[in-house]
Amino acid sequence: MARFVVAASKGTDDPTMATLPFIAAKAAKEQGHEVILWLQGEAVVLARRGVVDAVHGVGLPPLKEIAEAVRGAGVALWVCSACAIARQIGENDLVPGAVIKGMPDYVNAVAESDKSISF
Repeated sequence: MARFVVAASKGTDDPTMATLPFIAAKAAKEQGHEVILWLQGEAVVLARRGVVDAVHGVGLPPLKEIAEAVRGAGVALWVCSACAIARQIGENDLVPGAVIKGMPDYVNAVAESDKSISF
């Protein structure tokens, strides 16, 4: 089993690219890997309750379905603290299981991971 960090930077501004990191995280978890899904930039809005309900990428399943599967599978969902502050997102705004983490946490996770995938 490997450890993956999947980094996402697109949110509601690009529904297709917002969905792909969730699909990658889901696939890695289904293959038995440990996975952290890191949301940064516009992707942090996807951790806000209710936002994924309206995101549907071209030719992809609705993000709501994939995000529920990711959370249900126990994928760690980390939200960039600086990016969240810039978008006025606090801990109380987040979906269950999502946590706000700093850049040092992300850098450490990448340093300790076997693979890192960025979208």
